[in-house]
Amino acid sequence: MKKIRIGIPKGSLQESTLELFKKAGFNFKSTERSYFLNSDDEEIEAMLIHAQEMARYVEDGVFDAGLTGKDWILENKADVVEVADLIYSKQTMRKVKWVLAAPMSSKIKSVKDLEGKRIATEVVNITKDYLKRNNVKANVEFSWGATEAKAPELVDAIVEVTETGSSLKANKLKIIDVVLESNTKLIANKNSYKDKWKREKIQSIALLLNAAIEAELKVGLKLNVETKNLNKILKILPAITSPTVSQLSNKKWVALETIIDEKIVKRIIPALKKAGATGIIEYPLNKVIY
Repeated sequence: MKKIRIGIPKGSLQESTLELFKKAGFNFKSTERSYFLNSDDEEIEAMLIHAQEMARYVEDGVFDAGLTGKDWILENKADVVEVADLIYSKQTMRKVKWVLAAPMSSKIKSVKDLEGKRIATEVVNITKDYLKRNNVKANVEFSWGATEAKAPELVDAIVEVTETGSSLKANKLKIIDVVLESNTKLIANKNSYKDKWKREKIQSIALLLNAAIEAELKVGLKLNVETKNLNKILKILPAITSPTVSQLSNKKWVALETIIDEKIVKRIIPALKKAGATGIIEYPLNKVIY
């Protein structure tokens, strides 16, 4: 049987990634202390590996495909195929940012103020490239962790990843600039991607993962409405395409079904009810494919 080997990010993204795969239709299970995952898809072999290392293992062909951040592809200067953007992270469904930050009490106000200063970060190459673009010379050192705690005692500034910025504020740090926006990507080995079967399998996985991400942001709505109120309802109700309208046995009534952004449900449902809708049902989605 043909198989592909795929790397799943271990660590902060592990739980959200496995949950995303589950919604996409792929279930993985691991035995205690094992890095190898059992898959309910016989064509997939999976292994947990840190996102920071993923790109180089995919480049070297250890994995046919893997999930890692744009940041770690750039940091490792990896030559891989970027198959799909997967906009999710451990806390939110949006991109993360690597930011230049300094103590709130610091006189550092821009990247230009870092001339001759010391910076700590996990992404040394990204930070050096950023400084080079801004014609600034500074000492960049690798941080093994607890980066936010190092300024101002050990370094003048840091380059650190953030989703909400709350941790930086808690450590009395201010954001000076955004160095890089990053998101998770499905990447593939170049030789693997030239193989027709492997390419199609990887593309299928990408399609289903993106469908699961899209479904996270939307819900389905069903409702009944008298025909005389249909136009009022249609003006309120957004949809990916036109809502599905079905005639009921009572010719004076129709049923509507549509998909809308979850963030507007709390505003839409009361308006629908006021306009004459009844039997309103909201339901979650597993996948949305356009």
